[in-house]
Amino acid sequence: MDKQIFAALEIADHEIRLIIGEFFNTRFNIIKVERVPVFGIEKNRIVDFEVIEDAIKKATDNAARTVGAKIERVLLCIPSVNMHRYPLKVSTKVESIENVVTLQDIRRSVKKAMATKIDDSLALIQAVCVKYTCNGISTRRMPLNEKCDDLVVDVDLLCVEREVAFDLVRCVENTGLHVMDVYIDIYAIAKEAALFEQTVDQNVIVIKLERQSTTLGLLSKGKLMNSDIFEYGLGNFIDSIKAKYDLPIDTISKLLKYNARLDESTYNNQPIYIWANHGDTFTMSEKELCGCVQNDVQKWLDDMKIICDPILKASKTTVMITGEGGELQGLATRLGKHLGVEVKNYTPETLGVRYSGLSTCLGLFFAYKDQLPINGYTDNSVDMEQFEKTVQYKEKTEGSEEESITKRLKGMLFEARK
Repeated sequence: MDKQIFAALEIADHEIRLIIGEFFNTRFNIIKVERVPVFGIEKNRIVDFEVIEDAIKKATDNAARTVGAKIERVLLCIPSVNMHRYPLKVSTKVESIENVVTLQDIRRSVKKAMATKIDDSLALIQAVCVKYTCNGISTRRMPLNEKCDDLVVDVDLLCVEREVAFDLVRCVENTGLHVMDVYIDIYAIAKEAALFEQTVDQNVIVIKLERQSTTLGLLSKGKLMNSDIFEYGLGNFIDSIKAKYDLPIDTISKLLKYNARLDESTYNNQPIYIWANHGDTFTMSEKELCGCVQNDVQKWLDDMKIICDPILKASKTTVMITGEGGELQGLATRLGKHLGVEVKNYTPETLGVRYSGLSTCLGLFFAYKDQLPINGYTDNSVDMEQFEKTVQYKEKTEGSEEESITKRLKGMLFEARK
């Protein structure tokens, strides 16, 4: 039986997102999801370590109570702040006795690539093996046991701003957690949505719309080519609604995501939300709600067009919206008309995490799973001995309850017959 349990953590600009997931044989199951609202991030940088650390502790403590085991290690998402890609071609002599490619050859290639000098302002986040060439034949899969003298590996070093990455890792480890590995947010989303496989004959632009910003990533020929952050997000929409209606931010966010059809040309005045404040009753219609954000939506659409136009004109391209903004109704349709290409919202299909905002966290599992053969790690995120004991105890307890209930039902039936 093959069982591995990992915890994926994203410090988003308005909440901590934590997912506990289990790889059981060939299946992937979600055990627990935690989302803790938090303030302390500005422009994808930590401005209040204490607040963020407290929120991380709250999320992990809540999850640990459900799992029944202490969470010790996490996979961490890093935002694409000043992302830079170093494409390398590494040649390695095959050293096995049979002259076949082994994991050791691939590991030496990656190690050689990681020794490359990068800019002092950047931190190396990932070394991605994009392509392997063996006997002149290229493949995206590891050519294990293939006979050849020299293995050539195309490796992309993905880097982001050093200060941002180091602050995030330090913040997490200050809570007592160990960071198992780190991945760039757009790369994780691409793994979750299987986007790299879609870039053989076209480009894909990933738009991650969050509260404070919009992150754009360009995927092409199986690679994450580039990523950039645009400081305008869902929070700007929310602020425009709040300026007119004195409502909590969470309420406005839900109304915007689930009650506003942004692609409609006309709206009716029927109330979609009713609330009371200081004894007075207020209502809001869809027309009033959408009217508050029309200018903000149009500005966002225009900015996206300016950013995406050069890529769209260069070659065939599709666009995908995810992040919290992936829940907005009609935004993808309007952006598609604005850009003149196909635009889709992405929502994970895994049970328990069918929310666009969790796409990044979910992608961390698959990114890490793909790297396991190369890095050779065997650690789990939780204390497995404690977890197994908890599961066994629960099974016994539930079993005994079922037995007692069955006995009671039988007793009641026999009594009724008498």
